[in-house]
Amino acid sequence: MSITIDHNEYKELLESIRFIYGYDFTEYAELSVKRRIIHFMKNKEIYALDKLGKLLLKDERIFEEFVQELSVTVTEMFRDPTFYKSIRDNLVKRLATYPILRIWIAGCATGQEVYSMAILLKEENLLERSIIYATDINQKSLQTAREGVYSLTNMKLYTSNYLDAGGKKSFSEYYMAKYSSVMFDKSLRENVVFSPHNLVADQSFNEFQLIICRNVIMYFNQNLQNRVVDLFYESLCPFGFLGLGDKESLLFADKKDYFEETDKKEKIFMKIK
Repeated sequence: MSITIDHNEYKELLESIRFIYGYDFTEYAELSVKRRIIHFMKNKEIYALDKLGKLLLKDERIFEEFVQELSVTVTEMFRDPTFYKSIRDNLVKRLATYPILRIWIAGCATGQEVYSMAILLKEENLLERSIIYATDINQKSLQTAREGVYSLTNMKLYTSNYLDAGGKKSFSEYYMAKYSSVMFDKSLRENVVFSPHNLVADQSFNEFQLIICRNVIMYFNQNLQNRVVDLFYESLCPFGFLGLGDKESLLFADKKDYFEETDKKEKIFMKIK
């Protein structure tokens, strides 16, 4: 059975969610959110949006599943390896000049990007004086990130990515395999702070030398993208760096002139004023 979502009903549902739960999806890209809502409804065999709304507003467990569906959780270790190679080649020397290095990975999903950065920092002898803040709106994803346990089936891809990103050791040194899963070494997360943070509603909470937010703002409308870029600008120290996803840009951001491209291809920017 096909499902269509009326614009006004859609807006009404998101406003109800914001009022009841405090989650604001109203400025996410509408087509993307509608697609995810329809996928969720089909899985639950719900074919009317008003029925979905009533269920979400009375059942917090179902609502948590709904947030999981709407949150962007597609990720992998050293995703887009040339991005990490660029950090090694172009940023590490500058980052090494700070006595304490603060890094914010915003929208960290299930944490693969966090462990990737921790491994890179470890190999560049920076991890011990780094604090990585790993945040996401999705509590279930954050719990996965905290545990650092992933499927063994992904390790071939992750190993290939690691090597392409300039990895200096054997990737298998960083995890222990057991049955069909691997657990990443706990030393990689000793300097990581996992915490919920909502880019839509929450404020800056520290000053950072590097902020990484890849493949997240592409799901926001232009107004929300602007606000999030403003948040990152406020959160960066002078000459701090911002890394975005390969389909993302500062081209239409109000603060675009406040950044300089460090690596145009890899979407790495430096705050210059």
